[in-house]
Order: sequence, then structure tokens, then C-alpha cells
Amino acid sequence: MPSAADTVAREAAPASPPEVVPEVDANATEFQRFVRDTTGRSLPLFGYNLFAGRTFPTLQNVPVPADYVVGPGDEIVLKMWGMVDADARLTVDRNGQVAIPRVGVVTVAGLKSSQLESALKSQVGQYLKNFQLNATMGRLRSMQVFVVGQARKPGAYTVSSLSSLISVLFESGGPAASGSMRKIQLKRDGRVVSTIDLYKFLAEGDKSADVFLHPGDVIVIPPAGPRVAMIGALGAPAIYELSRAEEPVAHVLSYGGGALSLTTPHKILIERIEPSVVKAPRVVIERALDAAGLKSTVQDGDVVTLFKISPAFSNAVTLRGNVATPLRYSYRPGMRVADLIPEREALIQPDYYTRKNILVQFEKDEKAGRERVSAERQLSEVKNLLEEINWDYAAIERVDPNDLRTQLIPFNLSKAIRERDPAQNMELQPGDVITVFGVKDLPVPVAKRTQFVRISGEVRVPGFYQIQPGETLRQVVERAGGMTEQAYPYATELTREKTRSQQQANLDRAIRRLEADIAGQALTTVQNATNQDSAAAVQAQMAAQRQLLARMQSLKASGRIALELKPERPEYPDLPLEDGDSVTIPSKPGFVSVFGAVLAENAFIYRPEGTVEDYLNRAGLLREADVEAALIIRADGSVEGNAAHRSWFGGGGFMGKELQPGDAVFVPEKFDRRSAYTQFIQGAKDWTAIFYQFGLGAAAIKTIRN
Repeated sequence: MPSAADTVAREAAPASPPEVVPEVDANATEFQRFVRDTTGRSLPLFGYNLFAGRTFPTLQNVPVPADYVVGPGDEIVLKMWGMVDADARLTVDRNGQVAIPRVGVVTVAGLKSSQLESALKSQVGQYLKNFQLNATMGRLRSMQVFVVGQARKPGAYTVSSLSSLISVLFESGGPAASGSMRKIQLKRDGRVVSTIDLYKFLAEGDKSADVFLHPGDVIVIPPAGPRVAMIGALGAPAIYELSRAEEPVAHVLSYGGGALSLTTPHKILIERIEPSVVKAPRVVIERALDAAGLKSTVQDGDVVTLFKISPAFSNAVTLRGNVATPLRYSYRPGMRVADLIPEREALIQPDYYTRKNILVQFEKDEKAGRERVSAERQLSEVKNLLEEINWDYAAIERVDPNDLRTQLIPFNLSKAIRERDPAQNMELQPGDVITVFGVKDLPVPVAKRTQFVRISGEVRVPGFYQIQPGETLRQVVERAGGMTEQAYPYATELTREKTRSQQQANLDRAIRRLEADIAGQALTTVQNATNQDSAAAVQAQMAAQRQLLARMQSLKASGRIALELKPERPEYPDLPLEDGDSVTIPSKPGFVSVFGAVLAENAFIYRPEGTVEDYLNRAGLLREADVEAALIIRADGSVEGNAAHRSWFGGGGFMGKELQPGDAVFVPEKFDRRSAYTQFIQGAKDWTAIFYQFGLGAAAIKTIRN
């Protein structure tokens, strides 16, 4: 669902460029081009798409109509039984006769198919007695007809004797763009037999002028008559042909389905050509679409524009944004903001109840065999279940009728609804748009936000706590009942989403640099390979580098903030907590970890006053161990490096540092092995800074090394 701020910004954005009008077809008429140049729209000729690009041959295997007239070339299927048995297929000759065995020649031309059987029975009955007879039409004759004039495909057509005027028009492709749809003639023996208006066929399904064809019939398609263009708010914008020089507007509208309910009845515009005027031969006529306007006529060359009704509401105000039902509401005189939002529940969005109802759909814990809710999900649901309202700011958008400029009138929503303050509970006007914002749309000060933190581990009442602005870690721990006897505050983990995002961005940049360095080094190394052995070594090195890169890409920043506590007196700093912070106070561990270039990577039992040197001796250093680059990863999240190689006093200070429970010591390898791992270490000049920027811990270093 878009936010209210997004909606306001979208409406303030500049309008999109106008739609590009397609070019007129190369086969368009001059009037179509004229309309295109006048209006910028390409209009089709009404009804011509019925024939465009398609032909429909006359069907052959269909029942013969009762009024079909038998003629030369038709086939008659004759069956007789009784005194005589006969089964014959008789073809009508050019004289209109058929020869029946044992009977003779019988004239059948001119008979309708419904009369054929009785006529034959009468003729045969003059020669035979005690018989039964059945006569049906077999293969029908074909005939030649002509389509001439402004036809799409003029010429001679051999068609079935069942063909009619309309069927041959379909078979021949119909009128061309310059041909008429209103006065198509059928001529037989030099006289007009029928004149069909295809508009009546299209609009009303009227086939009263459709007749069956005879051999030699001529279909004449005359040039198109007067044409008018109808554009705008109607069902079928197109160019229409008039049946006479002038035709009422109502008739022309009826061809395309009439005017729409969205067409305004107050005004239509007719652009008319007046050839008698020399300098300006075009005029604009304005009419209403009422009874008189519908009876008024249009003529050849007119361009008629119908308009849509105005989308404006005469008595509506619009409520949108962080509300239960964003809609247009009926305006009444004296209406105020509180009338539009009569109660606070009107500001609860509907999806709140949807989210609330699905809270029962807990995840399944297969091991425990019972339903559970993860802590992360619970915190998310507590924070996001209800979209909080910005009570201090809402806005009314109003169009000034004098200068048609938009005014933005801010008001205090809380004072308008809760206190009914007349200064804030403003009187509304028709057309006003009231927008209610959420705290996510326009961030509000911390003091006005609802903030939650999670505290877990060795506190007496772990859980989620709503915090006040400026509340510190120490204060929240006290609200949670304080720490237990097993708590180890020195190793407290404070994670923050904002910090995690920054650390992850730093890590991603470092990985991109590493990827570029690996690619550049690989190209240089391959070019300098002198033999097969060196090439194989290069390939192995490149594979190791790709594995390192893949492991680096799998790392995720933790978002942990190093509290830098004193082990002997771990007092929390006065650090204000933020929304979404997570605090974990672990129990006191009994070990110190040592890993890296040592003989025994292990967790060793913590011994009071044990130093780095003591634990390294217990782990055993490898020959390639780089002690000068060793690190201490403290349990409080801080990192200390051995800076002896940058000091005048050697490494005694680092090796003599005392370790605390939960600390870890990492000893990297020397750089002379030139593995992908050591190359990455060599490129990282200050491990302490890297650990801080990336939010990585000992587990991440182990991931890189493996």
C-alpha cells in the first residue's frame, strides 16, 4: 500500500509526456488523413474491419433452403421402390430437364426444392403404379457472378448456387476504403434487384435486402457517400458514411452504439467545412446533446467531438493516507475535520486486523512438538502490528477557485480530533483532500516515537521493553530486574540495526576491492607464466583465491557495538538505547580460545592472571606463526593488536597482557607462503580497524581461514 507521502509526491510530480499518435495507414483515404491532421487521432472507417484481411467462402455442405430454385447443373438424388426399384443421380441439363429411367424426360428447372418431390411423383405416376418416390438435392450447381466498382478485390467469382449478396461480399473482401457501405447494388439483366445498407446489417442484423444470387448477377459497389468523423466520448470513435447528404446526429451515434453514460450532454463541437468562404473555410459549431441537438444534422466533412463528463465531484471531500477507509465522503455545509474522522478507530488501517488475526499461525517446533514464536518474529510483530499516526501533522489540499492554485493547509490532528480545538478542527470545503500521515511517512522526533528493545540472557525478567527517549542500557537492565548471580556483564552484546547496516556496507566495499585485486593479479600472473608447471600453480592459486572470495561473501556483519568495559569493574556507559536494539548478557564462561597458526586450536580453561604468552605456550606456535600480527578479540567486542613492530619496546607488553574469560587469541601466518588467505591479510594493514568496521568476531576469522 503506498504511503500518504508517496501519494503527495506523486501528485506533485510533472505530468508524463503526451501519448504518441500512430501514423495513418498508407491506404487511408484523404478524409482520414484530414482528420489525422486536424485532431491528431487516426480513426478507422466504421464497419470496414469486418472484411479487412479476411475472406469467408460460401459453405457447401449445408441443408438446401426450401425456396431454393432448381436449375441447370443441379444434381437430383432419386430413389423409387415398390413396383419398380430405382436409385439414380440425375443432373439437370441446360434445358432444365432430367431423364428418368422407364419414364422419360421431365422438366424440373424453375421448381423450388420444396416442390421437387411432389412434381416428380406426379410426372412418374402417369406411367407407373404402386410405387414410392423420394427426391432430394445432391451436388448443387456453381455459377459465376461479378463484383465491380469500388471493391477490395473486384472480378468474376465462381460461387455456390446457395450464395447470397452478403456471402459474396464476404468472399470477395467487401468494399475498398473508397467504396460505399450504404448503397451496394445487385443488378440482374440490367436492372437493380436489391440495394443493401451494410450499416443496418452491422448495427441491427437486418438482412431483409439480402437475396440469393443467379448466374450472371453483378454486385456494384459505388464510391462512398458523405462521411463524418465522430471522436471523443462515444462507444466507437470512427469515420461514418451518411446515407444521404445530411443525417441527424442521433442516427450517426446509433451506428456505433450511441453515446456513453460518461458523455456530457451539455456540449458537442462540430467542425464544418464551408467551401464558399475563401480565407477561412472552416467553422466551429457548438451544440448541446439534447433532443434538439440530436435532431440537428451533420454533413460531409464534419468532425464531431463529444466530451466526457467532468470528473469533479460537486459535494465530496476526500480522506486518504493512514486511515481505515480512504474514500470520498459526502460534504455537507459546516462540515469539519472531526466530522470526517469522528473517532480514533477511523485511523486504524484495515490490514492491522489482518496482521492481528494471523498471530495464531505460529511456527512449528518439530523437536519440542509444540507451537512457538521466534523472538525476532515477536519483536517485528510488536513493532509493526499497528501503523502509528503522526498526531502533530496532517494536511488539507484545497484548490483556490480564484487563481486555481493548490493550497496546502497543515493542522494538528490530535487537537482537531481529541480536543476539538476550533483553530485546528477546520471547516472543510467541497473538493478538499485530507491526508493523514504515519510516522513512517514523515519521521517524527524520537520523543514521539514508540520504541522497543529486546533484553535477554542473565537478567531476572528477559523480554521486550518499551523505552523512553534517552533511556540508557543501565536503566533498562534495572527495569528488567537486574542481573542474576551468573551474569557476565563484561561480555554484554549490544547489537543495533543501524550499526549492522554500516558494518555490512564496509564489508561489501572491502569484498569488492578484494574481488578486483584478485582479478587483476590473476591476469598479471597468467601473462607471466613461463611453463606448464607455473601455469598449474597459477591455476591452483586462482582457485584458492576464488574460494576465499566465496567465504568472504558469506560473511554477515553482526551490528555489535563494542562497549569497551573494564574487566575488573564492568560498568555500563551512559549509552542511550535506540528502537530495535538487542541486549544479551551471557553467563560467565570458563575458557579462553586460541586459534590460527598454532599446534592446538582449542578453548583452554581460564586461569586468573593468565597472559597471552601463557595461552600461546599452551597452544604451541607453528614455525610460520606471525606473533607480531597476533590479535586479542575481547569478550566485550573490542580488538587489540600486537603493535610491537611499530614500537621501540618490543612485544613484551602485548605478550604480557592478561586475558579474561571469553577472550580469544588469533595468530596469523607469515606472508611468505603467499596463499590467498595470507595475501588478504597482507592487504589488510590494520586488523583492529577491520574488526571494528566489519563487526566481525572470531567465528568470522575462522570462516575465512577454512
